[in-house]
Amino acid sequence: MGEFELLRLLQLASPALPIGAYSYSEGVESLVEMGAIASSTSLEHWIRQELCYGAGRLEAAVMLRGYEAIQRRDAVDLQYWNQWLLAARETEELRLQSVQMGRSLLRLYLDLHPDALLKNKQLFLLDGLQTQDCNLPIAFAIVAAGWQINRQAALLGYLHSWATNLVNAGIKLIPLGQTAGQQMLLNLQPVLLQAAAEIAVLPDEQLDSCSWGLAIASMTHETQYSRLFRS
Repeated sequence: MGEFELLRLLQLASPALPIGAYSYSEGVESLVEMGAIASSTSLEHWIRQELCYGAGRLEAAVMLRGYEAIQRRDAVDLQYWNQWLLAARETEELRLQSVQMGRSLLRLYLDLHPDALLKNKQLFLLDGLQTQDCNLPIAFAIVAAGWQINRQAALLGYLHSWATNLVNAGIKLIPLGQTAGQQMLLNLQPVLLQAAAEIAVLPDEQLDSCSWGLAIASMTHETQYSRLFRS
């Protein structure tokens, strides 16, 4: 990876990206209240399971398919995977989260590159997605392709960004110290690499997830009396 490409990836995957990721806990808040997550060990276990069998794995797989559709300039396929993921969302909260963050990322990209629709034919797909619900993984794929970040780096960047957001939520909620959070991210690195390798060769017919725990946590969070994170 070139230096310029690396800088773009770091910017796209940064927790500082102003798309609102910090305001969502993806069910962690309700799990902490219920006592299902009470330490760095239990939070790390939850993230590992989501990467191997749950939502993190599925979202990253769809992001990769969106990226490949953009590389082929296949608007039909890109729209298909965007709609597929919208239909796969288990709760309204998870759907609204993904759509809000996707819309914010597309808006940010156009603010940074107002001539993207005119000059970059790879991003002609932006024109249609601005007027409909666009999932975050699809928006991430559009920006990664526009910034010429390679396929594997984009995949790892997405997974790391997703995991970092959950770790940061745990730091606030459990609460955990910053050192414990950084240790958790170090522990998760082999899992992120393994998940990326599996997702990179995952056939369409194996796009499934075991996310009933996340669905219950999300539905519980929607009605949680007192909460720090958005629903």
